[in-house]
Amino acid sequence: MKSISPDDLRRRLTTGAPPFMLDVREREEMADGVIPGSINVPMNEVGEHMRELPTDRDIVVICHLGSRSERVTRQLNALGYDRAMNLAGGVDAWLRS
Repeated sequence: MKSISPDDLRRRLTTGAPPFMLDVREREEMADGVIPGSINVPMNEVGEHMRELPTDRDIVVICHLGSRSERVTRQLNALGYDRAMNLAGGVDAWLRS
């Protein structure tokens, strides 16, 4: 499973081909901080939205600390989304960086 650091994600967001950012936190957690441009689909709803996920660009999966997003990233990888990666440390690390 691939991971990306908050600093590397910040750099990628300023390039011409930013990744698709999937925030799998619960909606009420969004008040803790949001990465601009991310799309919120709670972890238990990701399966219902699979057709909306791009197959032609990187997908960065985000949660609070990185554990839920790691599980979702592994599931996406197993389903053929080879370009899915976990945000190491989650939104917490993003806000601290």
